[in-house]
Amino acid sequence: MELRDLPSVDELVRELDDPLATDAARSVLELAREEIRAGADPGDLRARLDGALAAARRPSLTRVLNATGVIVHTNLGRAPLAEAALAQAVEVARGYSNLEYDVAAGTRGSRQDHVASVVRRLTGAGAALVVNNNAAAVLLALAALAEGREVVVSRGELIEIGDGFRIPDVLARSGARLVEVGTTNRTRVADYERAAGSDTAALLRVHQSNFRVVGFTERPELPALAKLAHRLQVPLLDDLGSGALLPVHDEPTARDALAGGADLVCFSGDKLLGGPQAGIVAGRADLVERLRRHPLHRAVRIDKLSLAALEGTLMLHLDPERALREIPVLRMLNEDAAAVLARAERLAAAVGGAVEETVARVGGGALPLAELRSFACAVDESLAPPLRAHRPPVIGILRDGRLLLDCRSLTDAEADEAAAAVRTCSRS
Repeated sequence: MELRDLPSVDELVRELDDPLATDAARSVLELAREEIRAGADPGDLRARLDGALAAARRPSLTRVLNATGVIVHTNLGRAPLAEAALAQAVEVARGYSNLEYDVAAGTRGSRQDHVASVVRRLTGAGAALVVNNNAAAVLLALAALAEGREVVVSRGELIEIGDGFRIPDVLARSGARLVEVGTTNRTRVADYERAAGSDTAALLRVHQSNFRVVGFTERPELPALAKLAHRLQVPLLDDLGSGALLPVHDEPTARDALAGGADLVCFSGDKLLGGPQAGIVAGRADLVERLRRHPLHRAVRIDKLSLAALEGTLMLHLDPERALREIPVLRMLNEDAAAVLARAERLAAAVGGAVEETVARVGGGALPLAELRSFACAVDESLAPPLRAHRPPVIGILRDGRLLLDCRSLTDAEADEAAAAVRTCSRS
């Protein structure tokens, strides 16, 4: 085929009643021109146009199979939701809801009322408030409690997490002034005390979510820091990062932090809690009320679908045994290695792969040193690109010339899907 043989856009889209057809045809023809100039045959242009239209209408955000062994994988959407949380979100989404309506009184209500009581019960807090993520929770707390004043924080806690998110930047955007104390590896209560003055609005404690400083280190225990804050008559804000409501290795729980003396705690909803993206603030009722009344609160409020899924997740936490059984993140973290091995063996037998012992990770900035014994099905690394292009995509780990499909982050049903995908891609 030569350039002059190419049809016009109008000719290519003739008889197609599709508003996307013209733009798709232009793209198909432009690619065809490039191929002809390179000496290649562009092939069946109408088939290409049909493919381009199908791709244009395919959702960009899609489900994937996480075979990386990273349980709370930020790039893959963090925590998968429990069935109960999904059901509640669907029920709320299918029609109108009482998001901000008090059905009993027939008056305007607050979206915070739907989860505040269950958060209080789970954490022992006097009050609670939910926003759209933990960064927003910290930002709101600092803006409401310390705008124009000083917040004292250890140098060893001025962390950066994913995508360049830095605690000092959040402090600056809140209007609070940062006062750094101690050193990277050692900070004492006396350092906070020397730095505090008449302009100090709060003490801030930040959990070292995605790293650990080991060796010659020192960090104040929470009760000692809380005692100083109360003597100074300023609140102690404890940013727990990932956060947890049930014990997970050595990760601090919100209840323990409040019992240890923190006045407010902030933590995520879509990490170790196992719910949707959300930022949860819990603690003293008077401080939570200041956050609720701050103008920034409306800008960072949680949406109705996330709120519904969060309520469904929190209700599961009221029964710890049920939570461990039904919340995917908690189930994967606690699954016996023998069950993971059995899943890897079934997957390997189905695709002709090899079983390899691996180490899974928690992910999501939580427990960076924790290693979870796991097992993977190893297949040829050449399958990685076609598996990523499969529907649903299968995402594994490339290592030493092989693609590892870690079975700790796959359910039994997902392992069957992964097997079918490997067989399809192997034949292509």
